Amino acid sequence: MGSIFIKTWFLFIGLIVLIVITAIIMTRPKEDRSIPLKSTGMPITNNMIPIPAGAFMMGSDDGGPNEKPVRRVFLDAYAINQFEITQFQYGEFVKVTRHRPALSRYVKNIEQFNDRNQPAVYISWLDAEAFCGWIGARLPTEAEWEKADQGNIPASSSGNFTGGEDGSAYTAFVGSFKMDRSSYGIYDMAGNAQEWVSDWYDELYYKTAPNQNPRGPSTGDMKVLRGGSWNDSHISGRVTARMKMFPDYRDVTVGFRCAKTTR
Repeated sequence: MGSIFIKTWFLFIGLIVLIVITAIIMTRPKEDRSIPLKSTGMPITNNMIPIPAGAFMMGSDDGGPNEKPVRRVFLDAYAINQFEITQFQYGEFVKVTRHRPALSRYVKNIEQFNDRNQPAVYISWLDAEAFCGWIGARLPTEAEWEKADQGNIPASSSGNFTGGEDGSAYTAFVGSFKMDRSSYGIYDMAGNAQEWVSDWYDELYYKTAPNQNPRGPSTGDMKVLRGGSWNDSHISGRVTARMKMFPDYRDVTVGFRCAKTTR
């Protein structure tokens, strides 16, 4: 009888210990992958960088079917933002026009995305088009975006990609990654945020596209996204990689930059 009581007692004590340990584990704060951002103070200057008229090789024989065939494309001169449009720039647009704000209360970890010098994300194609029009510009064409990114060969440590190894768990201040820079001096085209371009998406467009100033199909269901983001691997940041999404799509991985035709 005594041995049964002792066994029962030990089982009871063991159960209490298990409950206490479980409670400690459940109430312990989860590890936060985020790296607190320190405000940089003044808004960064986001100039437009001139891209001279000329030809370049567009597409890749080593990529997906939608990147083929490689072809020589001639573009007239244009200019494109050196950095992705920032939260500060987009906020000024919202203040003046009463357009929908970039971030929403539904965005998880919203405080990780709202510094003035981080890229404006959670932006639809429609939002991006409206902003660019407001500043007297437009979204770059897919060809313009790819030419501006020439010479940028992404590696896992060269831009803001997934995994946190680069020091940023979410978006970083624009221009933070000096190796994510094209030969024209354009930053963050491989990582940080994916970017809308003006073109409708067509998987086989390259097979029939004009070789001078291509502007994409005249109609479509989805718009083209270019570049990788803080939540993608560096593979998505290849210069020629093409993605697609509906024009009203919003996500904390998606931003944009603007372009202008120059003479």
